[in-house]
Amino acid sequence: MSGTNSPEAVKKLLENMQSDLRALSLECKKKFPPVKEAAESGIIKVKTIAARNTEILAALKENSSEVVQPFLMGCGTKEPKITQLCLAAIQRLMSHEVVSETAAGNIINMLWQLMENSLEELKLLQTVLVLLTTNTVVHDEALSKAIVLCFRLHFTKDNITNNTAAATVRQVVTVVFERMVAEDERHRDIIEQPVLVQGNSNRRCVSTLKPCAKDAYMLFQDLCQLVNADAPYWLVGMTEMTRTFGLELLESVLNDFPQVFLQHQEFSFLLKERVCPLVIKLFSPNIKFRQGSSSSSSPAPVEKPYFPICMRLLRVVSVLIKQFYSLLVTECEIFLSLLVKFLDADKPQWLRAVAVESIHRLCVQPQLLRSFCQSYDMKQHSTKVFRDIVNALGSFIQSLFLVPPTGNPATTNQAGNNNSGGPVSTPANSGMLGIGGGVTLLPAFEYRGTWIPILTITVQGSAKATYLEMLDKVEPPTIPEGYAMSVAFHCLLDLVRGITSMIEGELGEVETECQTTEAASSPTQSSERQESPSTSDQMDKEIVSRAVWEEMVNACWCGLLAALSLLLDASTDEAATENILKAELTMAALCGRLGLVTSRDAFITAICKGSLPPHYALTVLNTTTAATLSNKSYSIQGQSVMMISPSSESHQQVVAVGQPLAVQPQGTVMLTSKNIQCMRTLLNLAHCHGAVLGTSWQLVLATLQHLVWILGLKPSSGGALKPGRAVEGPSTVLTTAVMTDLPVISNILSRLFESSQYLDDVSLHHLINALCSLSLEAMDMAYGNNKEPSLFAVAKLLETGLVNMHRIEILWRPLTGHLLEVCQHPNSRMREWGAEALTSLIKAGLTFSHDPPLSQNQRLQLLLLNPLKEMSSINHPDIRLKQLECVLQILQSQGDSLGPGWPLVLGVMGAIRNDQGESLIRTAFQCLQLVVTDFLPTMPCTCLQIVVDVAGSFGLHNQELNISLTSIGLLWNISDYFFQRGETIEKELNKEEAAQQKQAEEKGVVLNRPFHPAPPFDCLWLCLYAKLGELCVDPRPAVRKSAGQTLFSTIGAHGTLLQHSTWHTVIWKVLFHLLDRVRESSTTADKEKIESGGGNILIHHSRDTAEKQWAETWVLTLAGVARIFNTRRYLLQPLGDFSRAWDVLLDHIQSAALSKNNEVSLAALKSFQEILQIVSPVRDSDKPETPPAVNVPVPVLLGSISGPGLSRPFVRTDSIGEKLGRYNSSEPPIVTDELEDLNLWWAAWNTWYRIGSESTKPPVTFDKLTFIPSQPFLTALTQIFPALYQHIKAGFSMGDLQKLGITLHSAVSVPISSDASPFILPSYTEAVLTSLQEAVLTALDVLQKAICVGPENMQIMYPAIFDQLLAFVEFSCKPPQYGQLETKHIANAKYNQAEWVALNYVPFAERSLEVVVDLYQKTACHKAVVNEKVLQNIIKTLRVPLSLKYSCPSESTWKLAVSSLLKVLSIGLPVARQHASSGKFDSMWPELANTFEDFLFTKSIPPDNLSIQEFQRNESIDVEVVQLISTEILPYANFIPKEFVGQIMTMLNKGSIHSQSSSFTEAEIDIRLREEFSKMCFETLLQFSFSNKVTTPQEGYISRMALSVLLKRSQDVLHRYIEDERLSGKCPLPRQQVTEIIFVLKAVSTLIDSLKKTQPENVDGNTWAQVIALYPTLVECITCSSAEVCSALKEALVPFKDFMQPPASKVQNGES
Repeated sequence: MSGTNSPEAVKKLLENMQSDLRALSLECKKKFPPVKEAAESGIIKVKTIAARNTEILAALKENSSEVVQPFLMGCGTKEPKITQLCLAAIQRLMSHEVVSETAAGNIINMLWQLMENSLEELKLLQTVLVLLTTNTVVHDEALSKAIVLCFRLHFTKDNITNNTAAATVRQVVTVVFERMVAEDERHRDIIEQPVLVQGNSNRRCVSTLKPCAKDAYMLFQDLCQLVNADAPYWLVGMTEMTRTFGLELLESVLNDFPQVFLQHQEFSFLLKERVCPLVIKLFSPNIKFRQGSSSSSSPAPVEKPYFPICMRLLRVVSVLIKQFYSLLVTECEIFLSLLVKFLDADKPQWLRAVAVESIHRLCVQPQLLRSFCQSYDMKQHSTKVFRDIVNALGSFIQSLFLVPPTGNPATTNQAGNNNSGGPVSTPANSGMLGIGGGVTLLPAFEYRGTWIPILTITVQGSAKATYLEMLDKVEPPTIPEGYAMSVAFHCLLDLVRGITSMIEGELGEVETECQTTEAASSPTQSSERQESPSTSDQMDKEIVSRAVWEEMVNACWCGLLAALSLLLDASTDEAATENILKAELTMAALCGRLGLVTSRDAFITAICKGSLPPHYALTVLNTTTAATLSNKSYSIQGQSVMMISPSSESHQQVVAVGQPLAVQPQGTVMLTSKNIQCMRTLLNLAHCHGAVLGTSWQLVLATLQHLVWILGLKPSSGGALKPGRAVEGPSTVLTTAVMTDLPVISNILSRLFESSQYLDDVSLHHLINALCSLSLEAMDMAYGNNKEPSLFAVAKLLETGLVNMHRIEILWRPLTGHLLEVCQHPNSRMREWGAEALTSLIKAGLTFSHDPPLSQNQRLQLLLLNPLKEMSSINHPDIRLKQLECVLQILQSQGDSLGPGWPLVLGVMGAIRNDQGESLIRTAFQCLQLVVTDFLPTMPCTCLQIVVDVAGSFGLHNQELNISLTSIGLLWNISDYFFQRGETIEKELNKEEAAQQKQAEEKGVVLNRPFHPAPPFDCLWLCLYAKLGELCVDPRPAVRKSAGQTLFSTIGAHGTLLQHSTWHTVIWKVLFHLLDRVRESSTTADKEKIESGGGNILIHHSRDTAEKQWAETWVLTLAGVARIFNTRRYLLQPLGDFSRAWDVLLDHIQSAALSKNNEVSLAALKSFQEILQIVSPVRDSDKPETPPAVNVPVPVLLGSISGPGLSRPFVRTDSIGEKLGRYNSSEPPIVTDELEDLNLWWAAWNTWYRIGSESTKPPVTFDKLTFIPSQPFLTALTQIFPALYQHIKAGFSMGDLQKLGITLHSAVSVPISSDASPFILPSYTEAVLTSLQEAVLTALDVLQKAICVGPENMQIMYPAIFDQLLAFVEFSCKPPQYGQLETKHIANAKYNQAEWVALNYVPFAERSLEVVVDLYQKTACHKAVVNEKVLQNIIKTLRVPLSLKYSCPSESTWKLAVSSLLKVLSIGLPVARQHASSGKFDSMWPELANTFEDFLFTKSIPPDNLSIQEFQRNESIDVEVVQLISTEILPYANFIPKEFVGQIMTMLNKGSIHSQSSSFTEAEIDIRLREEFSKMCFETLLQFSFSNKVTTPQEGYISRMALSVLLKRSQDVLHRYIEDERLSGKCPLPRQQVTEIIFVLKAVSTLIDSLKKTQPENVDGNTWAQVIALYPTLVECITCSSAEVCSALKEALVPFKDFMQPPASKVQNGES
C-alpha cells in the first residue's frame, strides 16, 4: 500500500476516523451511552495525536489500543448496524497498518466473541484476513486463535459462510507460510549458526525456529493432527474438522512451499514422521478393497474406498513425489507401489482412472523417472519401481481390452453417462456414428471386439487431470468409456517422449564434450596435466550416466513394447497410429544409440510386424534374437504381461492386395493403410537412424523387401525400385491412394540407401551384411523354380555401392563376393540382376574420380576389375554375356587407362570356352578385335603375350568358323604390330625381364616362363608361332589352312627379327612339334565320308573325309617347313644340330610319303625335291662339280610376301650376306663342312630308299580299301633319284645299286586303280610309256652314263644294270605281280569300280629291250659284262617272248625280241668265240639252242585272223633266224661245243619236215606249211651236211644220221597212210593225217631238190639208196581218194625222173 503513507492519505485517514467515530457516537447515543462517550473521547484523542506528532501514523500505532477501543465496544453491542460500522472502521485502521500487537490481540478476542454469537460472519472473515495479510503483528496464540476462528466459521450451517471461510482458511494458511518465507529471505544474508542435527527430537522442540517459522510449524503440525483425527496442539478451540479439507490444505502447503520443507530440518522431519504415515494409513481401504469380492471372505468388514479422500490423497502423493522425492525415497517407493496397485483390474473404475491420472503426472517428468530408476531399479534389493510403473500401464491397457469396464458394460448399447461429453459407445458400428445421416469415423482402439474411443484429454507433455480436480464430488463420478485408455495411452507417449529426449539430450552433451576434449587434448597431449583429471571425471560421469540410461531403457522397454504393440494393432486412428509408431521409432533409435541390441531389435520387429499383413510368414521376425514377440508372456517383476500378436480383424482400410514373397505363395495378402504407415515409419527409422541399426538392418530390410514385393515394386537401372508391371498375373491390386504413394515410397527407399554414404564404416558394413543375407534368402527361395525372384536386396546392394564409391574399398569384397554368388544362381532373372548390379558397380567404380585417381592407385583398379575376372568361372551364358558387354563398355570408355588391369580384362575374353554359345563368343571376340585394332600400343608390353594367347584361343573355338578365321587374321595383325614396334617392345620387355629376374633372385626362386632361355621379345614371337601352330591342328580344315599359311608367312616375313639362337627353338619346339602333331592327326583321322556340309555347301570328293581334309593340312605344313629349311638354311646350318634336324625333317618327309594318301605322299616328295635343291654356299673352286641342273642359288631378296588380310608387302631389306655378317661378325661367312654335307645327302638317299621300298612293298592282303601308291607319286619318287644321285655318286656302291634296282622294279610293278587309268594310261593300242616308266629308264640312264664316265671300279655295275633292264623286258610277256593283287586287263576293267588295272608293260619292256641292245652294243667287251654272263642273261630273257611268239601280249614283242636277238648275237657271238677257251660262255650255248628251238618250233598257234601276207612275213623272220645260224654259227662249228651243233642239226632236220599243227582248212594248207622255212632248213642242213668243208669225220656222221632219220620217218608216214586209206574204205581220213601226208610228200620233193643242189661228193651213197627206196611207197599212194594228196604226190614223184637213167656207173662211183 504505497499510497497509505502520503500526506493526503494520512489526512484522509484522520478524516475518516473522525467521521467513523462520529457516526458511532450518533448510533449509540440512545441505546449505548458508554460507547457514545468512548467514541467522542476517541475523536479528541485522534485530533490530539494529529496535532502533536509529525509522524502521525507511528503515533497512531503507538496509541492504537486506545484508538481501537471505541470500535471494539461498538462491536460488543451486538447490534448489527453498529457492529458493521465498527468492523469497517477497524479494517480501515488495519489497512493503514496502525494496529499494534496488543490492539490486534484485542481485536481478535472481539472477533471471537462475535463468532461465538454467530454475528457478521462474513465481515469477521474479512476482518481476520485483512488483519493477517496487511501486517505481521499477529503471532502465536493470537494467530492460532484467528485461524481457529476461520476454521469454525467454515463449519457453520450457512453455505456461503462455509465456502468463504474455507477460502479464508486457505489464504490464511498461505499467509502464514509466506511470512515464514519472507522471514527466511530477510535472514538469508546473516550467516546462520550451524544447526545441530536433531535426531528424533521432540516435536515440541521448535526453539531453534524464528517466530514466523514457528507459527508455520505449529500450524502444519496441527493440520496433520487434525487430518489424522487427533487433537491439535496449537489450534486450540477447534470443534470439528473434515479430512478432505485437511488434505486439501496439506496439499496446497506442500505444493506451494516446498522450499520450506527442504530447507528446514524441522519441517522435513514433519514430512517424514507425520505426513507420510498419515497418507499410508489413509490409503489402506483402497488397498484392501477388491471390487466384487464378497465381504464374507474377509473377517472384518472392509471399509469402502471413499472417492474424495482417495482422490485428495493421490494429489498429496503426487506433490510429495514431485517435490520431496529426494527426502522421502523410501516413502515414495511405497507410494509408487500403491499407485501401481490401484491400476489393477479389480479396483473400481474411478480409482483406476485417478491412479492413471496420477501416473500421468509422473510420466511427464523424465528427470523424476530417472531418479526412480536410480534410486530403486538400480539398487540391489529394491523394488523395480520404474519397471513396475511401465508394466502396470501395459497391463492396465491390456486389461481394458480384455475386460469390458464393469461401470458401463461395452456390450450394452446405451450412451455412457459421461461428464466429458464423450462419444456414444457403439461397438457394433466399429466407431461409426450416424450423425445427421453423415458417417464420421471416430478415433478409437479396437481389439477382438472391444471398441474403445480415443478422447482428446490433454496437450502432449502436460498431465491435465480431470478426476483429480473434482474436489466438489463426493460420490465417485462415472468415468466415460475410453477415458482411462486415453490417459494411459498418453502416459506411454509422454513417458517415451520424456525419456528419449532427456537421454538423447544428455548423450548429445556427452558427445560434444568428448569431441571438445579430444580436440583440446590432441594437439598438446602432455603439456597440460590438469586436463587429465577432468577428463577422467568426465569419463566416470559418463559411465554413471550411461548405466542409468541403460537401466531406464532396460526397465521400461518390455512393458512399453507390449503396450505399444497392442495399441498399434488396435488403433484405428491415423494420428494415434502415428504417435505409437513415433514412440516405437524413438525407442528403437535410443536403444540403438545406447547399444542395447535386444530391445532395439524388439522395437524394430514390432514396427516391421506392423508393416506386414497379419500372420505374414516372415521368418526373420519370428526368429529374431530379440525378444520373440509372438504370443509369449513375459514375467516382469511378478506381473504377467501378455505379449499380444497382431490380430487380423482390425477394421482398416485395405489399400493394396499383392502376393506374399514365399516359395509357394498361397493366395494373396492385403496391405492396409496402417501397414503403409508402419512402412513409412520403418523407412524413416532406417533413414534417420541407420547408424545405430547395426544387425537389425536385417529385420528392417527383410520387411521392406516383403513390402516392396507385395506392392509390386521392381528394380530399375541403378537399383532404384519403380512400380513394375504386375509380372505374376493380376494379383497385385493397388488403390489410387497407394498408387500416388508408390513413387514417394520408392523415392524414400532410394534416399534411404543414398543416405548410406553418411553412415560410418561399421554401420555401412552392417547394412551390406544385412543386404547380403537378405539376398541369400531370396536366392534360397528362388532355387528350383523359375518364378520371379525378389531382387530387392540385389538392387539395393547396387544402390549402396554406387553411393559409397568414395570409400568403395572397404565394402568392395563383401559386396562383389555376394553378387558373384547371385550371378551363379539358377534362376535367370536373379542372375541377370546380379550381373547387372556387378557390372554396373565395376563400370561406376572405374569411371568414378577416386582420390588418388586410379592411375596412381593400381591396387584399387585391380580390386575393381577382379570381380569381372571372377565372373569367368560362372557357366551361365547370360552372365558371361553381361560380363563381356561390360568389358566392351570398359574398353570403349577406359581402354586407354587400363594399365595393369589389362591381364584381367584380357583374361575375361580368353576365359570364354568353346561350349558357351555363339553369341558369347561373338561378343568376346568383338572385344578382342577392339583391343587388337585400337589398344595394342596403350597396353604394357608384358600383356602382348596374353593378347596372343587370347587371339589364339578364339581361333580354337569351333562355334563359328568366321571367328576362328578372323582371329587368325588378328594374329597376323599382331605379328605385324610386333614387327613395326619391335625395338620399343624389345626394350620394354627386357627392362621388365630384368626387374622380374631381380625379384626372383631376391625370393630365391627360379623365374619360369615359356621358351625360357630365349630373350623376352623372341619369346613373344615364339608364343605367337606356338599359337598359330596349335591352330594348324584345329579340327576344322579351313582354320588349319589359314593358320598354316599365316604361320609360314609370319616366319617368312618376320623371322629375321629373331636372335640366331632362337631359331633352334623355332625349328624344334614350333615347326617339328607341329609336324609331329599333324602327322599324328592325319594318320588317325577318320575315313568316314562326310556328308555335304551344312546348308548348301557341297564338299568336293577330294575333301569328303576327315582324312582327306587332314591330308591337305599335312601337305601345307610339310611344304612350309621344307620351304623354311630351304630359304633359311644359311641361318639353320650354323646352329650345331642341323644334321639332327635334317634327319627329323627327312623322317617327316618319309612318313608323309609313306602315308596312305596320294595327295600327302606326292606333296612329301615335292618337299623332298625342294630340300634337295638346296645348295650350300660353296667355294668357287667347287662349283663346276655341281651339276648345273640342280644348282639353284638362294635368292638374296625374298620377294614381297603378302600375308592374309595385309595390303602392305613386307620387303626384306637385309641381304643374306648382312645376316650372316650379323651373326658371325668375327668370322667370314660359313663354308659348310663337305663331309657333313655328304652325310646330309646320304641321309637323304637312305630316306629315298626307305620311301621307295616301303611304298612299293605289296600289301599282304587286299580288299577294296587297300592303298596302292599312285603313279604320279612313284614318278616323282623316281624323278628325285637323278638329282640325289649327283650328290652321292662318289660313294654309290653295288649295294646301293641293288637297293635302287629293287625300288625301281617294285615301283614299276604297281598297278593303277581303274578310276585313275583313263588319265594315266594311253589307249591300249598306242605304244606309249607312262611317265613313271620314262622316269625309271631315265634313272637307269643317268646311272649308266655316270658309270660310263666314272672310274674303272664303277664298271662292275654294268651287269646289275643289265639285270634290271632284263627284268623289265620280261614284263612284256609276264607282267609283274603286285603281291596277291588280281589285276584286270584294262579292257575288262569297269571305270568306276575299285579294281586295279595292270599297266600295259609292253612299250616299257620293249623300250627296255632297246636300251639293253644299245647298252650291250657299247659294253659287250667289258670284263664285267663278259664275266657276269650278260649275253646268256639276255638270251635267257629273250627266250620267253620268243617261245610265246603268238601268245605274247603284243605281237610287236616277239618281233622286237627276234630283231634284238639277232643284233645282240651279231655282236656277242664273236665275243663268245673269242673267249671260247675260257669257258665263260659255256653255259650260254645250250640256252641259245633252246631259244632257237622254242622260237622256231613254237607251241603257240597263230591267230585265226592272221592274213596270208602276215604269215608270209612271219615266215621270213623264221628264215632270217635260220640264215643267222647258217652264217654266224655253223661256219664256226669248230669254236662251238659239239652238243650245241648237234642240237642245231636236229632242229634244222626237224624244221625241214615237221611243221605246224593240223589246224588249217584245206584251202589254206599249202600256204600254212612253211615251205620257205622248210626249204631253208633243208638247205642249210644239207649245205652244212654236205658242204665240202667237212673237217672232221664226226661232223659228216651227224649230217648223215640226220638225213637217214628224215627219210626213215617219211617212209613210215607213207606206209601208215596207205594202210589207213585201205581200211577206211569210202570214209575220208582224219584231217590231220591228210595234212601230214601232204607235208611229207612236199618234204620229199624238197629233199630231192636239195640233194640235187649239193655237190655230189658231199652226199653219201647210202642216202641215195634211202631216197630211191621211197619210190615204191609213193607209187602205192596213187590210189588215194584225196585230191590234195594226189597233187602233192604228183609233185613228189616228178623229181624221181632224174633217177630214170641207168645208174650203174654212179653206183660204182658211189661205192668207190
